Amino acid sequence: MKIATWNVNSIRTRQSIVRDWLQQNPVEVLCVQETKTIDGDFPREPFESLGYRVCVSGQKAYNGVAIFSRILLDEVEIGFGAMLPAETVGDLDEQKRVIAITANGLRVVNLYVPNGGEYESDKYRYKLRWLKVLHEYIDRNLDRYPNLCVCGDFNIAPDDRDIHTPPGNKPIVGTTSIEREALKSILNLGLADPFRKFTEEGGIFSWWDYRGGSFPRNRGWRIDHHYLTPDLFDRTVSCQIDVEPRKLPKPSDHAPVIVEWDD
Repeated sequence: MKIATWNVNSIRTRQSIVRDWLQQNPVEVLCVQETKTIDGDFPREPFESLGYRVCVSGQKAYNGVAIFSRILLDEVEIGFGAMLPAETVGDLDEQKRVIAITANGLRVVNLYVPNGGEYESDKYRYKLRWLKVLHEYIDRNLDRYPNLCVCGDFNIAPDDRDIHTPPGNKPIVGTTSIEREALKSILNLGLADPFRKFTEEGGIFSWWDYRGGSFPRNRGWRIDHHYLTPDLFDRTVSCQIDVEPRKLPKPSDHAPVIVEWDD
């Protein structure tokens, strides 16, 4: 089983890049973020023609998540509200950031965690509130699904190995202790990072700014992740970041991350 996560930074702009990648890398499931289009305008046919069922939750110009699956699905759920009460979710599902599928006992949750803007800004406080609800949402998923893969763009570098220049005294959103502790508390519910099963070294990233020659200089962040329940983690045979699409003309600023485990 291979599952990939990829922030595509506009599916309509990158559809040819994504389709070509899937032809070369026919993963069973691809989770994408920042689709930036309403559901009715999502380019389904290029991916359905490859044998994928396309499940989407989008909005105009911003955010948006989708899952392409070659395996038969039992259910598709959108938003925190599919599992949590309205009073807990509040306004958080207005931004389209959560979609999940279930297939043959496997649960895949695809997330686009808020960026957070500047430290202590309204966007930062929104991100912390979102992460608090995510904790409850993942806890509920773990109660129901023993085989769980949570993946997506987390907009958090888990530790200083995951950013090209470790932050100094000034708080940098995506690396603050509050965000990292929020992520760690979610993982402590019963999830592990398969990327770190295979490499402990730093300097391996999944996102590079378009500016300043960040990609050729490898000045990036590792913010796109898979997190797995114990049985899936134990069966994992690889977890890799494919930098090749980032080398193409007009690419996404993110690279796909692929996890594979034995069935």
